Amino acid sequence: MSTRNTSSDRIDYRIDYRRNMSIPYHQQLLDMKLWNFHSLYKAFSRKKRININANTKLERCLSTLDLTALGIGSTLGVGVYVMAGSVSKNIAGPAVVISFLIAAVASIFAGLCYAEFGARVPRAGSAYVYSYVTMGEFVAFLIGWTLILEYVIGSASVVRGLSTYVDALFNNTMRNAFESAAHIKVEHFSSYPDFFAFGITLMFSAALAFGAKESSTANNFFTLVNLFVVLFVIIAGSIKADVNNWKTRPPCTETNCDRGTGGFAPYGISGIITGAATCFYGFIGFDCVATTGEEAKDPQRSIPIAIVASLTVVFLAYFGVSAVLTMVLPYYEQNPDAPFPHLFEVIGWDWAKWVVSVGAICGLCASLLGAMFPLPRIIYAMASDGLIFKWMGKVSSRFHTPIMGTFSAGILTGVLAAIFELTQLLNMMSIGTLLAYSIVAACVLILRYEESEVYEKKDDCDPRTVTFVIKQLINANGLDHPTKLTGQLVTCLVFCYFIICIFITAMVSQFSKEIANGKALYVVPIIILVIALIFTLIFIYLQPSSGKKLAFSVPFVPFLPAISILINIYLMMMLDAMTWIRFLIWMTIGLVIYFFYGMWNSSNGEKKSSKPVDYCSNEEE
Repeated sequence: MSTRNTSSDRIDYRIDYRRNMSIPYHQQLLDMKLWNFHSLYKAFSRKKRININANTKLERCLSTLDLTALGIGSTLGVGVYVMAGSVSKNIAGPAVVISFLIAAVASIFAGLCYAEFGARVPRAGSAYVYSYVTMGEFVAFLIGWTLILEYVIGSASVVRGLSTYVDALFNNTMRNAFESAAHIKVEHFSSYPDFFAFGITLMFSAALAFGAKESSTANNFFTLVNLFVVLFVIIAGSIKADVNNWKTRPPCTETNCDRGTGGFAPYGISGIITGAATCFYGFIGFDCVATTGEEAKDPQRSIPIAIVASLTVVFLAYFGVSAVLTMVLPYYEQNPDAPFPHLFEVIGWDWAKWVVSVGAICGLCASLLGAMFPLPRIIYAMASDGLIFKWMGKVSSRFHTPIMGTFSAGILTGVLAAIFELTQLLNMMSIGTLLAYSIVAACVLILRYEESEVYEKKDDCDPRTVTFVIKQLINANGLDHPTKLTGQLVTCLVFCYFIICIFITAMVSQFSKEIANGKALYVVPIIILVIALIFTLIFIYLQPSSGKKLAFSVPFVPFLPAISILINIYLMMMLDAMTWIRFLIWMTIGLVIYFFYGMWNSSNGEKKSSKPVDYCSNEEE
């Protein structure tokens, strides 16, 4: 009898020398794949444990007033001098004040979610750290990498806007000089390298590197000047205000009336809602307050107060200037690019244009500090966790700031500001911020219904039968405290809510006219999806919630965070395709870094976790 193996034997079987037994080769491959997928899932889902009482390498030097000024400065930029005019003339008319109110309420929903997390997790890193604690490492990396892009692009757009504004005051002298010295003839790039923008970026990076308190003092000065100028505009405009301008009608014919029907809401309800979506971007920036968790003196108290206070002040500023602007001049006579210089020209106060210019420059400087301040903190948090290169998170022993991360971010920002036009930079500003807002709101929902440590007992095990799970959707099992099952159920429901929101907002953004006209092909799916959305929220609401006491808690959970998620996803769906393509390219670069570096150098991965206790086991140790 021959002992020679056949070709089939050689292919199908191999000797496993570790077990000294023959195992089918395809079974070995299957086991290996399962092991790899399991390891990958463990890496993706490992969560960050934070000791809020642990010491930090950063210096705790920022007061509640400093954080409030930082939030106001980063949010109340040059938009206050431009947005009210453009939205009132082209989108909403005098009802722009209602648009700002709706946008402010939506922003406060997102701000309250950040405020709760600031009280829960007072650490540098903002949404990155929040998602790391709640959803795991992979989602945290995606959010952190997205925030790096957002703050880089945001800083570059602000500094380019500052350069353009200053250059315009001097008849584009810098532009002409730079174009003649080093003209760029490359498509999709600026026509000249903006050395002024690059130098300003490095100067502000140096100011941030010298210390959080020093840069905060400069921000307080810029913000104070900006607020005084806004107050001057409101008071000066009130002298010439006439409420009858909210009732005027634009000159138009029966066939051509592109400026609306006149009155307070010339573009109707749709104009007010569209205006609110545009005005929402005027409130973006407050989240930089949440990155100061390791530099605030009392973060659990200061961060919630600063976020709510800064959003309130910003809303009052937007509301005041838009009301005055539309009362002094009819909405259809506004200058959408420079409304206040035009306003003061009309009323004969030419000198006031320079006051407005000073306020705009100070507003831009405050916005630049507000945009650049959180960026090194995000880099520091990610580098400390080993998800990006650790040298970028090195903290200076003298200045107590992540000096390498600050200058690295500053150089990248300066280069982008120097070689791209302002409009090209603005296209990428919003997508990451809106995604971060959505993730933070989802984290609030998940943590509010997580299993409490108080109830992690052996007799708390839920039977995982289909009947028990279905009954638990309406809490027919009578549970009065969250368990592991209810926590997992809420996580699944939040994920389903996200998916339903994506479908609803995608249909509304793409087929709004068909839905408004009542076409059954589009209306019926929307109705079904809305009913599913409502039931999902009801199922979440019926689950037992955690009774953990916090310094600040979001009210009306789960409805308030759910509304925030819906608004943010809708605004993301309104962005153009090229923005999504650029975003996907950036995320691809990030995934390469994570899979080849971050996943293997993660601080959480290096820690050896002890064997978890299985409370559902009947075995005695």
